[in-house]
Amino acid sequence: MTIPNLPHVRGVDLDPQTRCQHYHGPTDIIAIKMKCCGVYYACKGCHDALASHPKEVWPRSEWNQKAILCGACGTELTIHQYMQCESQCPTCHAHFNPACRNHYHFYFDAERTAKPQ
Repeated sequence: MTIPNLPHVRGVDLDPQTRCQHYHGPTDIIAIKMKCCGVYYACKGCHDALASHPKEVWPRSEWNQKAILCGACGTELTIHQYMQCESQCPTCHAHFNPACRNHYHFYFDAERTAKPQ
């Protein structure tokens, strides 16, 4: 199913819900707008494969920006909303992969997203 008006998402072997070659499980349905270029990518691996520049992380001061896309319904979430949504889209209730939080440091200021010891 294709979502009407879904922002353009780049990725390697991308499916209609933003799953890619790197992450293609049933709950791998988010895309992240990269800070460096403002383009949605399915994951960091897709950005590395398709972009000609290095990744940048979102500083905490910009976590109010819409930078997460639900591949199930097309809702754009702020980084804060995404981090607080308990791995479920607040609009369509589709489940997101909870293990994605282990990768926050690739996209969001790692110092502020590090897990407590």
